[in-house]
Amino acid sequence: MNHNGFIAGEGLPFIIPLGGAALLAFVAGFKGISLVLLIVTLFVVWFFRNPQRKTPEKDAWVISPADGRVIRIEETTSDEQPGRTFQKISIFMNIFNVHVNRIPCSGEVRFIRYREGKFLSANLDKASALNERNTVLLRIADGREIMTVQIAGLIARRIVCWLKEGMQVHKGERLGLIRFGSRVELFLPLGSTLLVRVGDKVRAGETPIGELT
Repeated sequence: MNHNGFIAGEGLPFIIPLGGAALLAFVAGFKGISLVLLIVTLFVVWFFRNPQRKTPEKDAWVISPADGRVIRIEETTSDEQPGRTFQKISIFMNIFNVHVNRIPCSGEVRFIRYREGKFLSANLDKASALNERNTVLLRIADGREIMTVQIAGLIARRIVCWLKEGMQVHKGERLGLIRFGSRVELFLPLGSTLLVRVGDKVRAGETPIGELT
């Protein structure tokens, strides 16, 4: 599937039936219902928008994997990499943000690990540990590793990842998406210089999150 279109392909199973229902209702004379269905259809089209982004070229910068707001920054460990400590940046995406996620740095996809879990509100701290998630570990040219974790939310019930293990990927390319409000976390090596603070708004593929030193 081509993931560079104006609309993410995963939205079509929602958009086509809704648009068809709106048309049928209009033809049948139910103009009020048709208008409501049309508004819902337009919202879903807008939700699955997949805009072009211009990614900064500076090699040392790690770019935001998601649109949204930085809600937490901390030093922490990860179950996926026992014994190691990272700087974790948590980004909350509400339903109005673009939900296509992007690759934060160029490198090789070392592993992809999906884990089932709960569907707590993604802005809660415990959602980071308890919710359904998909982890992507990237290894960059100098051997350092960076993780991106897609986390489902209260309404989000589907995590989509377009990558495969062993792929060579480039910063700013599309990674996947999460349907309807969620959270993405970025794990950077200790010693990285952070370029954002809690409360900052960030854009996937554009906003520098940290600089590798």
